Amino acid sequence: MKLRGVSLRLAPPVRLVVFILSGVFAAGVHAAGVLRVLAWPGYADAEVVRSFEQKSGARVELTVIDTDESLWQKVSANGGRDFDVMAVNTAELQRYIAADLVQPVDPARIAGTRRQLPRFRKLADIPGLVHVRQGRAEAYAIPYTYSTMGLIYDRRQFAEAPVSISALWEPRNKGKVLAYSGGAHSFSLAAQALGFPSPFRLQGAEWARAVDKLIELRRNVLGFYNRPEESVQLFLRHRVALMFANYGLQQLHMLRAAGADVGYVIPREGALAWLDCWAVTRGARDVDLVHAWIDHLLGDTASGLLARRQGLANTLVESDAGTSSDRIVWLAAVEDAPRREALWARIHSGDRATRVLAP
Repeated sequence: MKLRGVSLRLAPPVRLVVFILSGVFAAGVHAAGVLRVLAWPGYADAEVVRSFEQKSGARVELTVIDTDESLWQKVSANGGRDFDVMAVNTAELQRYIAADLVQPVDPARIAGTRRQLPRFRKLADIPGLVHVRQGRAEAYAIPYTYSTMGLIYDRRQFAEAPVSISALWEPRNKGKVLAYSGGAHSFSLAAQALGFPSPFRLQGAEWARAVDKLIELRRNVLGFYNRPEESVQLFLRHRVALMFANYGLQQLHMLRAAGADVGYVIPREGALAWLDCWAVTRGARDVDLVHAWIDHLLGDTASGLLARRQGLANTLVESDAGTSSDRIVWLAAVEDAPRREALWARIHSGDRATRVLAP
């Protein structure tokens, strides 16, 4: 850590004290700083933010996003200079690396990484986290939380748990289904329902079939949601029978806390799953402060709140998140994210297939 305004001509004992303090938010180093954070709902609880501000002396500006496209628009709008750190899944991270909107992170400067489960400490074993640039392997993000994206169903309306994604399209569930309003995941969901080889790499005629499938879904659902709390409100208010849970166990936790009698299943086609990480933007003003933030979020308090309040898994302790199943499909970079979002916007607005696919 660079100690601004501190002379290096110190007696050995004094120098030792300075470097010890630098590992635990040295007083004054970030006193006037502002940390601009982009995160998903529930990732940075108010008390977690307050405790970081007290320890660091910095002020946190938290912006909450609810879709991958919203995250992309905010970060890319000004070349990554409007924010310092963001929460992003490993698949989406590849877009930011390719566009040079993020910079490497140094795990050695984040003490909390040493307390993570072994599979999360081995960054090179996690697809997309480590890239080789100019002959040097560098990590671009630190794992934070993960979940499957299964189906949540109302036990009172299902004698047996649904077993297939196709339940979202079944006529008997018309008007009682909720789906997520995001282009990338919606096309992946349609690809799974259609049995395509890969939900992330659509080719040729598969695009038209996926569009038709999503139009069918639009006609069968009650509506689409963005945020987890929005999905809970809609689920309870309209007695929804079935929901594609983009936020996974977080939504299950929230619904049960609200008194809903709901179950959660991974369909036979497999459940998409995400691993969200903290990444440093290219335009981060204070990289030291960003590393301190990530370390803080890997602490017992922040990671514990993920489980207790959000129902999400953290990277410090094993959970019952169901990610050991052989039916887990970890998110990967899609073939053309802008095209997915553009087509999805037309589908969502009510266009017919011919208009959706028009140039």
